[in-house]
Amino acid sequence: MAINNHLSIITLNVNGLNAPIKRHRVAEWIKRQKPSICCLQETHLRTKDTYRLKVKGWGKIFHANRHDRKAGVATLISDKIDFKTKDIKKDKEGHYLMIKGSIQGEDVTIINIYAPNIGAPRYIQQILTDIKGDIDENTIIVGDLNTPLTSMDRSSRQKTNNATEILKETIEKLDLIDIFRTLHPKKSEYTFFSSAHGTFSRINHILGHKANLNKFKSIEIISSIFSDHNGMKLEINHRKRNEKKTYYMETKQHATKKPMGQ
Repeated sequence: MAINNHLSIITLNVNGLNAPIKRHRVAEWIKRQKPSICCLQETHLRTKDTYRLKVKGWGKIFHANRHDRKAGVATLISDKIDFKTKDIKKDKEGHYLMIKGSIQGEDVTIINIYAPNIGAPRYIQQILTDIKGDIDENTIIVGDLNTPLTSMDRSSRQKTNNATEILKETIEKLDLIDIFRTLHPKKSEYTFFSSAHGTFSRINHILGHKANLNKFKSIEIISSIFSDHNGMKLEINHRKRNEKKTYYMETKQHATKKPMGQ
């Protein structure tokens, strides 16, 4: 894989990782997807048990956890990318984890969120407000936000409530976009089925800065048979600025070079 040219990020609510067989299945799923970065939510790992999550080829693993088996998020970085950690921020309740670093010298911020079931829109809106100084064009926000952002994100087509509309205003003010909805404005696909309500919804999201819209190559919902959620996968064109210039110059020189004898 040409690291400078391509990055992939996957996100999934795993609904618990305490069972050894579950950790094995998740590890195999990650290896099949071959992401550069993997973000997991609801790991349910206690702080003292985080060492149990191991995936060959993803040596950098960051956690935010509680002291009980609730919530919990984890971000895994592939050994195949040159990632250098600069800063880490997380809450004590295991609901969000922010990793700031660089890949091949390019800054990147990955924010992994698991929003609580009750009051999710207000919770996310507060997090984004609290860390807005850390959000820039290099930021990717992923996770289980427990919030459909549009009526198209519900099979029932139920309208979004006032709290969700306020959250969407905050997202817009930060120049962030819902990448799936931006690239698929009319597609109805879902990441979660509520057996209690008999409805499907897309409550798992990947947000990015609108300045990088041209870098977001593709995004899709990916299945998982070991969780009550589906995952999401984002493909990003990640070429360094000086590489773009070099590539352009080489292409231009190649195009203008005349064959011998002319």
